[in-house]
Amino acid sequence: MELTPASERIELFGDQVRELLHPTVTEDARLVQKGLMLYRQGLVKQIQIWNEQITATVQDVTPCYVKLNFEFLSQSECSCPTEGFCRHQMAVFFGAYARVGSVADWVTDWREPIRESKSISGWGLQTAKDLIKENGVSKPDYGRWVHSFEVSFDTLLATKKYTSPYVIPELFGIYERRIHASAPVEQEWRLLYELVGIVVSFRKLARLSDDLGHEEDMVKRAYLHLFHNLMDDAEELSLKIGVQSLPFDFDEFVDKLREDTFELLTCTQGLAYERIFLYRLLWIHFFKKKAWREEELVKIQTRLKSLQDWQSPAPLLLAGIHLNFLLGDDEAALRMTGPFNDEEITPYLVFWIEYLSGLKAWKRVGPVVELFLQKVKGYLEWLGGYHSCATFVRNALRTVAPYCTESDRVDLYERAMLSMLPYSFGDYEYVLFERKQYDRWGELQAFVGLDYYELPKDRLKLIEKEQPEVLLGMLHQTAQKEIDQKNRASYRLAVRHLKKLRTLYKKLKRVDDWEYFLDTLMERTKRLRAFHEECKRSKLIEG
Repeated sequence: MELTPASERIELFGDQVRELLHPTVTEDARLVQKGLMLYRQGLVKQIQIWNEQITATVQDVTPCYVKLNFEFLSQSECSCPTEGFCRHQMAVFFGAYARVGSVADWVTDWREPIRESKSISGWGLQTAKDLIKENGVSKPDYGRWVHSFEVSFDTLLATKKYTSPYVIPELFGIYERRIHASAPVEQEWRLLYELVGIVVSFRKLARLSDDLGHEEDMVKRAYLHLFHNLMDDAEELSLKIGVQSLPFDFDEFVDKLREDTFELLTCTQGLAYERIFLYRLLWIHFFKKKAWREEELVKIQTRLKSLQDWQSPAPLLLAGIHLNFLLGDDEAALRMTGPFNDEEITPYLVFWIEYLSGLKAWKRVGPVVELFLQKVKGYLEWLGGYHSCATFVRNALRTVAPYCTESDRVDLYERAMLSMLPYSFGDYEYVLFERKQYDRWGELQAFVGLDYYELPKDRLKLIEKEQPEVLLGMLHQTAQKEIDQKNRASYRLAVRHLKKLRTLYKKLKRVDDWEYFLDTLMERTKRLRAFHEECKRSKLIEG
């Protein structure tokens, strides 16, 4: 297998760090600053870049030993007591990055969003001030509401003068304050006004991304959180409106809001997940009448027929699946999933499992869970990035668990964990250990590639007492890994593990097996003089 060049591995690790830390979070900014200081003071020593990890020592107040795992940032380690990613790990990353690029440039790129937003804030506030006018008391009017949203949005954000994605959050915040300042006084109308504002704002912001040519990655880094905030606010508002008695005049407004909500499906080609999420929650919590849902299905079928070649049918099809679930026609819903590949349909299946579980419609949940398990592996392969996958898996397992509990399907939950390895490792490891399935627990550790000394000491102690043979394979594997490093420190560690192996073989009354293994190992490593010296020094073999 061809190894990825070290420079590329370090670059990819840098992307993981960038994904983990955000410049607008005070703790993260402080962490980067401290790591930078340690690196610039020359306190990072003995950097070694291996195939799977970077190792180094940081001469802080107390010297710290750091290991950075290339593939899984969360498995990186530091001997300091800080939990999670610490300043020493940050410093070692900078030390390694300095070999392939400019640390100053990396930090500048990482800080970019802050600099951009500061430069625009003064201009934006002045514009907002000019826009806000005295609110006259007039009868609510849907068309006038939408017009005022669009004019405010265009004036503040669609000026073409400022096209950097990093200025958009600042300007959008000003625009939102403008909407709130103009809201009707009456509670019931104000809530509806704000809900209409969210749908219009979401659509305008999505179209602006297209007009400015902002790629998906750029949107994700700079202002994807704005869409997510709108989604959260819409859910809260639609729930509030749903529990109050609505004026008769609302009917006309709801009809027009349904039309605007439908346009979320075709207003842009990007942000499909976010558009469907907003559409989905409005149809669950706000547009509840059966007749409305049936009308919407017909409308979707009609629009599908008139789509242009360049337009994706996916959002319309997903909306159709959702409405069929809401109408109780699960068979039609599942049939409509046919055209989708794994990466397209899987995240939405989690939606529907959660929705049906919320209804306690357990018989309806089963087929959706089965379909999800067929698709999830392909989705995780496509998703990539350890943190993204781990977050998705944590949420998916939490969503599947109620069905497995209610229907007494422990086997199904285990299948779910197996199909989502290695990201479900923590949950699966816990379940196997609790069930005392130590053989399978050991196999799982080997599958993930954890070394013996990385495992919790209390668990090792219990397994050594109850089923010591489980630990043999792990110790063999760990000892061999250390021998393969071919340096004196690793040989010492290898000998430590070999001595532990000898103890276990004696405990299991398999001394012959141990002696055969040791003779074979000594023969195979006869050219590694330093390793043999360590074996003699520790009395593992005769001098």
